[in-house]
Amino acid sequence: MFASRPGVETASAGLAPDAEEQCSAELVEWADIIFVMERAHRARLHRRFRAHLRRARVICLDIPDDYAFMQPELVALLEKKVGPYI
Repeated sequence: MFASRPGVETASAGLAPDAEEQCSAELVEWADIIFVMERAHRARLHRRFRAHLRRARVICLDIPDDYAFMQPELVALLEKKVGPYI
């Protein structure tokens, strides 16, 4: 949803076993900023990729992960919370 912003490169990946695109060490090392929805996601990211998180800043958005993909309310929350960082 932020890929069209000038100067911004994005990727999306999940930590759940059934995620369509799995988060990887390579992706974590590539990132400057990693946004997670919930604190549990941040903890899981740190457990799995601690050695690869030397460069990336991890930001928890404190948004419950119970919205449907691109649900308008979720899009509005993401714009509000991610916007200032990019």
